[in-house]
Formats: sequence, C-alpha cells, structure tokens
Amino acid sequence: MSTFAHEMKIGNIEFGERPVFLAPMEDVTDIGFRTLCKRFGAAMVYTEFVSAEALIRDVKSTISKLTISDAERPVGIQIYGRDVEAMVEAAKIVEQAGPDLIDLNFGCPVKKVAGKGAGAGMLQNIPKMLEITQKVVDAVKLPVTVKTRLGWNFEQLIITELAEQLQNCGIQALTIHGRTRSQMYTGNADWTLIGEVKQNPKIRIPIIGNGDIHSLDEADVAFDTYGVDAVMIGRATFGCPWIFSREKLDFNAKLDILEELLRINVERIDEKRGILHTRRHLAASPIFKGIPNFRQMRIAMLRAETMEELLNILEETRSLLEPVHE
Repeated sequence: MSTFAHEMKIGNIEFGERPVFLAPMEDVTDIGFRTLCKRFGAAMVYTEFVSAEALIRDVKSTISKLTISDAERPVGIQIYGRDVEAMVEAAKIVEQAGPDLIDLNFGCPVKKVAGKGAGAGMLQNIPKMLEITQKVVDAVKLPVTVKTRLGWNFEQLIITELAEQLQNCGIQALTIHGRTRSQMYTGNADWTLIGEVKQNPKIRIPIIGNGDIHSLDEADVAFDTYGVDAVMIGRATFGCPWIFSREKLDFNAKLDILEELLRINVERIDEKRGILHTRRHLAASPIFKGIPNFRQMRIAMLRAETMEELLNILEETRSLLEPVHE
C-alpha cells in the first residue's frame, strides 16, 4: 500500500498529518497527565470517561472530571450511558464545560459498564446506540464523535456497517478499537477491519485506529498499512507521557517527568490522593525495567504515603543506574 498522507480534521479542529491521540482512560487521563502528554506531542487528549447518570445527578467526583485547561486543547470530553434522555442531558452539561468535542463511549468492555448495557454493551443494541448518537448530535453544537469496538464478539463483527450508520447520524469522526467486547483487553487487536472501514468509499469522516500501539514507530506502521486518519494510544502511555515525542530522553529526564507528574497531582488534589493517582504510572512505567534488585524499591515506591518519602525513593533509583547508562 502507498504511504497515506493527508491533513486530518474533526469539525473545524485541524490536526495536520498523522496525528497521534491520547485515549480516554478511567483513573489515568486526569488533567495533570493530559497536560504532560500534550507537551510531548499528543495531538488530542480526552478526559476520563464520564457517566451520564452521575453527571445529571450532579455527583461531585464526576463534575470535577469536566475541568479542562486551555493548555491541553484540543481536548474531548467522553460520556457513556445507556439512557437516551440521560445522554442528551449529559451532552448539554458537557457542552457548557467548553471542550472541543464530545465523544460517545460505546466501547468500554468492563462489566460494571458493558454489563449494564452502556459502553461496549451498546453493541448488543444498535438501534439504541444510533438513537443516542442521533439525538446527541442534534442537541449540541460541538462536534460529536464515537469510540467503539469491532463488535460484541467474533460472531458479530459489525463495524463496517455500523460505521456507515453512525456516520449517517452526523458524527464527525469514529475511533475503532480493534477488539471485540468479549476480548476485553486480551489477545491481539485486529487492524484489518479498521483498515476496511477506512477504505470503504462511503466513509467520509476521519477514522481513528486504536489498539496495541506501543510507540510512534508502531503508529507509523498503522498509518502506512491501514490508511487511518489518526492513531490513538491507550495503555502504552501509562508512566510514559513522552511516548508522543520523537526525541530520545535518558533515564534522568524521564524520571524528572514522573516526579513532575507527582507534584502536579499532589498540588491539584491533595497529598494522599495525588500519590495514588501517580502510583499507577510509577507501577507501569517502563523506565524502571532492568534496574538491578529493583523489586524491594518498587514495593517501597508503591507503599510510600508522603510526597517526600516517594521523591526520596525515586531519587535513589538514579544512583542504582549510574553504572549502566542507557
């Protein structure tokens, strides 16, 4: 296949060629992490997904997820739910928060969401998915986009037809995660169907591919092979906001960034919860792989309860690496 290169646009938002997006992820893509990913080159970031029901009930923890800053634009707010009226109402509330677009989550596979018919659960009720999409599009002025999966399971790989139906509802971009709901996050993402949707001459909206992308090099392969308009990276960003940058950073520079993330989170929330928010990134960060005798330090890192204690442990890792420069 030839190398595809074209300008990517969603509504009036221009992304240039081959943009790489940060996927919306629960407990991960809070404002501190989004801002860092943006700094390193993420073309688009999304909030953690927001429950439509909780938004309407004015649940404080949910409302706080709507906080966005100009430094991270363009930014999308993603909502999920299974009730048409609730989704429309939530979309209107979200519009007031001033994001650049509203994304509808029809892809989350976790049981507490999909099991109740929301998220990927919507793949079992396509008429309702389309009704929600249509009514949200009609209710707001912002661009509306959708994120979904290939289908509920391998017997129902409906994405090719579904993409056309969603486009007909008026969405302005579609993100496809290359797995079924039944796969959850296991097995390999299948990009061939994502490519098929993109190559369908009836599809005019941008197609964003998602699943198993661990680096910009892998994103390049996806652009070259499947012709997608953008690539979205999810779990590979944990503890790794520099994944969006082509610059090679050494261990010390990366550690500085993780320490900065810790400070941002502690300042933004409070010490205890700020540490909790950062822990997931420290536990997953690839930078500590290969440090000799790291296990004890890792345990200490995940047990630290004050910022000072945690920063001291992180600083100690620098000395462990002195002899083995990257």
